[in-house]
Amino acid sequence: MNPNSKIGDDIIVIDKIRKIFPNGVIALDNFSITVKQGEVVVLIGPSGSGKSTFLRCLNGLEKIDRGKIIIDNIPLDYSMKNVMSIRKEVGMVFQSFNLFPHLNAIENVNLAQCLVQDKTKKEASACSKELLIKVGLADKINAFPNQLSGGQQQRVAIARALAMNPKVMLFDEATSALDPEMIGEVLDVMKNLAADGMTMICVSHEMSFAKEASDRVIFMESGCIVETGDSSDVFTNPTESRTRDFLNQIL
Repeated sequence: MNPNSKIGDDIIVIDKIRKIFPNGVIALDNFSITVKQGEVVVLIGPSGSGKSTFLRCLNGLEKIDRGKIIIDNIPLDYSMKNVMSIRKEVGMVFQSFNLFPHLNAIENVNLAQCLVQDKTKKEASACSKELLIKVGLADKINAFPNQLSGGQQQRVAIARALAMNPKVMLFDEATSALDPEMIGEVLDVMKNLAADGMTMICVSHEMSFAKEASDRVIFMESGCIVETGDSSDVFTNPTESRTRDFLNQIL
């Protein structure tokens, strides 16, 4: 469990959401959770259980078929105004880094600040430099993506998301595309964000991160919550047999 957690009021309210894909697959079914400000929640479960789909629903990349999503008192009603407001509140880091290859690290972090926040290049660069230092890339500010390792590229992507000053960060298996020796450097950045009080929802197969940095672990299967609780309880004494079977296979 995250020892530095400073839990505040509810910032995310998910009420009985349902997501069905055009092929009839039910990705999320009657899914409800509440996340508090400063809380770190890690979603675990087998592939295809709906974890990534849930994150994509949170920032409007996927549209739900039923239920309610409210983030920082803004309902996700799919009006352009509210979708854009929520995307300003929520930063997301994907499995792939999605950096522009023709821009160096600081330019990649600058871009959205200039386009969305109307910052000058000087203002954006000051913020970007601070964030790149924060994620441990002080010596890579002017490096291009092809000059960076996978872990370094993912840290640029994290800095880019943080540059929008989000209230919530979503991590969709942020380390799954990395070589094993690079995973730790990205997880360290995520742990530091958790220690700083950032509200985070993470899909992760890194059980050590879930144990150490999370306030709550949610085990999902078939679009439903099977078990949820304090990380120490879920990992050491799961109440559901399906959770036990899953953990026995991966631990």
